[in-house]
Amino acid sequence: MFQLAQETEQDWWEVEALYDLCFAPGREALSSYRLRDGVAKAADLALVARDGEGILAGAIRYWPVRVGDHKALLLGPVAVHPTRQGEGLGGFLIRESLAVAKTLSWQRVILVGDAPYYSRFGFEHLPAVVMPPPTNPARVLGIDLVEGAWSGVSGVVKSYAEG
Repeated sequence: MFQLAQETEQDWWEVEALYDLCFAPGREALSSYRLRDGVAKAADLALVARDGEGILAGAIRYWPVRVGDHKALLLGPVAVHPTRQGEGLGGFLIRESLAVAKTLSWQRVILVGDAPYYSRFGFEHLPAVVMPPPTNPARVLGIDLVEGAWSGVSGVVKSYAEG
């Protein structure tokens, strides 16, 4: 059983260590990180999952971005500690955070990831949406939190700071 809570300032170092453990060195050099520069994460959607002993098992964050004149959430990173993988925690974090995002009136979410994994949550390829290079276009996925939210949305994903 996992306890889900909003990430606090006290969690920051532990969450960053988890991301370092789960992702390749240089993860912050990815183009998706440039979209986060100078932009505060969506604090209401930065969630941590702890086990019954209070040990961090997983974390998820979101960041506001723009696609043309449309606001969206950039999902990521999401990570599960290697000792807790295979227990469904990643899916739990994704489903729960998407439900929270919907209650906060967000309409659309985008991510860069593997379609076979994320399609189980409703994510689909967004052929008209372009992430900054060198992102593989086939890995640009999105989900509507409001029916039709991605319909007609196209263009380059930009940092929320760019307006």
